[in-house]
Amino acid sequence: MRKLLFLLFAIQFACFAYAQHEQDSAFVRDNYIKKEVSIPMRDGIKLFTAMYVPKDATEKHPILLMRTPYSCNPYGESNFNAGLWLRYFKYYTRENYTIVFQDVRGRWMSEGEFVDVRPFNPNKKTNQDIDEASDTYDTIDWLIKNLENNNGNVGVMGISYPGFYSTMAALSGHPALKAVSPQAPVTDWFIGDDFHHNGAFFILDGFSFYASGFGYPRPTPTRFGPPNNIRIPSNDNYESYLRIGALKNFMKLTGDSLKFWKDMYAHPNYDEWWQARNIRNFVDHVPAGTATMVVGGTFDAEDCFGAWRTYEAIEKKAKNKNRIVMGPWYHGQWASTDGTHMGNVRFGSNTSIWYQNNIEIPFFNYYLKGKGDISKLAEANIFFTGANEWKQFETWPPADKKDEAIYLQAGGKLSYTKPASKNSFTEYISDPLHIRCHIQKMYTLPVRATI
Repeated sequence: MRKLLFLLFAIQFACFAYAQHEQDSAFVRDNYIKKEVSIPMRDGIKLFTAMYVPKDATEKHPILLMRTPYSCNPYGESNFNAGLWLRYFKYYTRENYTIVFQDVRGRWMSEGEFVDVRPFNPNKKTNQDIDEASDTYDTIDWLIKNLENNNGNVGVMGISYPGFYSTMAALSGHPALKAVSPQAPVTDWFIGDDFHHNGAFFILDGFSFYASGFGYPRPTPTRFGPPNNIRIPSNDNYESYLRIGALKNFMKLTGDSLKFWKDMYAHPNYDEWWQARNIRNFVDHVPAGTATMVVGGTFDAEDCFGAWRTYEAIEKKAKNKNRIVMGPWYHGQWASTDGTHMGNVRFGSNTSIWYQNNIEIPFFNYYLKGKGDISKLAEANIFFTGANEWKQFETWPPADKKDEAIYLQAGGKLSYTKPASKNSFTEYISDPLHIRCHIQKMYTLPVRATI
């Protein structure tokens, strides 16, 4: 009986969700039109841009821009992005935002050459001196001058790699850019984000990302992904990578086809090439009039470093209004509909929905529409797991924080008491070639069942 009731509830909930999505979809299509344009940059290159523009002409509307290397599909003015009603962009459509997606230079339908984490150029002298900040500037300038019924205010946001483009946008210096939210932003790919962890090369992440398709060149604008890619058997990644062996063997698999993969191979140390791609070195160019709000997740395995360190760098080097939000999220979970848990750990509320409605939407509404009151939106808005509550601080780290050392103890324990012995340690042999047989032995031990 319980199973039947649960099944009926699940069916009812699914029908309700479907009906809600259909209603939201109808709202967007009834109240928005889609326009596709190729916006010229200062060097003549054109960037493909999809714009969802409110039909309402009774007021002027703010612009929310997202620049991405992952495609602003679906293409075609009759094809709407379902994210406008399936994700929390639907809140922005209710607020009559003009929502803009753009393929960055050299990706998908945009012209030009793509450069991974293209370095910021602080000394532009001619129209041929471009970077992602100048491309953002030129895009915003075109939007402000060509979109009817815009109110002259632009915001930029993006998650992960688009988070990098968001930080770059903050360096553009366009006077119409009022608010930027880099979220889990790619910030320093050598020290802490994605492909390196404290300088140690995370080969599985880097190789799978570039060799599976992202890194392959795209000679001309296209609506389709790269046809050539290397597939590593996914049923046992450990065995596959172990069998391939040394890094040079991975290079043999790709040859000369993956430029940034070759670049990472050629720069194993934190040299000038990497430092030029550390955007923290340039955030002093964020204008005082551009508010920033950096967002991240404490359980984000990819870019937790980027969120903390981007906020820290802006705080130290820029003179703008800067905030940070850190929730109990995996990569991008704050943009999902479910922020109630991580695995079997429950947070006591839907932290994603709460963030969207109490932090992000009010942030952009305030700076782009002059609407609402964000006086309760503190400098640092941090979710404390365990306590399961949001806490607000006027500085981060908190001004009254105290650092305490915690020590490893015998038997795998932790304590605030310093061990008496100065030279105690635990050791084990790391033997990747034989770890598989050890694991197999662990799982093939005889088990006595008691019934």
